[in-house]
Amino acid sequence: MACINGITETSLKTCETADSFLQSAMWGEFKSRFGWKSRAFLIEWAGYSNCPLLLLSRRLAPGFSFAYVPWGPSLPDNFPAVDRTSALSELAVKLKNYLSHNTAFIRFDPPWAVADGEDAMLSACFKRSAADIQPPDTVIINLSASNEEILAQMKPKWRYNISLAGKKGVKVNSGSAQDTEKFYSLLKETAQRDGIAIHSIDYYKTLFGVCGAPERSDMSLRLYTACHEGDTLAAVMVLFFGKNATYLYGASSNTKRNLMAPYALQWKAMQDAKNSGCLYYDLFGIPPCDNPNHPMSGLYRFKTGFGGQIIHRPGSWDFPYKSFVYNLFNLAETLRKKIRDRGKRIAIHTNSNV
Repeated sequence: MACINGITETSLKTCETADSFLQSAMWGEFKSRFGWKSRAFLIEWAGYSNCPLLLLSRRLAPGFSFAYVPWGPSLPDNFPAVDRTSALSELAVKLKNYLSHNTAFIRFDPPWAVADGEDAMLSACFKRSAADIQPPDTVIINLSASNEEILAQMKPKWRYNISLAGKKGVKVNSGSAQDTEKFYSLLKETAQRDGIAIHSIDYYKTLFGVCGAPERSDMSLRLYTACHEGDTLAAVMVLFFGKNATYLYGASSNTKRNLMAPYALQWKAMQDAKNSGCLYYDLFGIPPCDNPNHPMSGLYRFKTGFGGQIIHRPGSWDFPYKSFVYNLFNLAETLRKKIRDRGKRIAIHTNSNV
């Protein structure tokens, strides 16, 4: 049974109505500044209304490219869960007609939630990506509750740390693009401490520029900084888009860590998101479970301590068009991920002994 009645390529502006910022026209424009080609489509799902789709593509290797659908496709409300895999397979096949002949594969990050540990995309057509692009696991805080109720859902130590930061004189400021240099300095310090990769400063400055365009009055990228006696201790970037506020990037100093600045930052961002009409605060990325051996286990404990609902998504899945080229890329990506994860473990082990 066909799931798709038609596909129409359209203007990128069509994606202004997307549910997720990763499927928005803003994200398409932003990624086009960094080597991606952004295109928009309307997908006519059989029996349902049309849904916009943002598709990105870029060079993979000499003579080959690949396509990527971040956090998509968005399926209509009440679309049967049992039909999702067949719908995605059909979409991958039909999109091939719109892609360059040298496209080796298309990658999807399906946005729907699945049960813990469920491989919802298991199919002879799809291959599990060696590495996820977007975080499949996250924590989402429901902001429709009162501030007292949101605090009550947190672990006691988290409420204590928020209060402690205020009592010790930590001030949280809502900054802007002018504070990007300060943020980036902290980000480099964090990357060295935790063994993580970061973008160039131009990446973050460009994001502010694209989000702040006059036609994008429905979104706001905010930079919060936590300061104490002239020292900037931590900073976070949070994107307000529609009903969602998403914690995109965070950084912290190696000094005065006992003042618990990151806790105060998150609480301030949640309050502002609630006051701005957002219904959800997405902490945007945790390890799949509470595993002390995971290189980012500390991140799991930190984010889940704020309460909220843990969400699991399928992760990144690939639909190969050229199997030989795809298999070579998959092998290279697997090796790169192993090296990167090993680097994180070394950095965390080193810093735990300093």
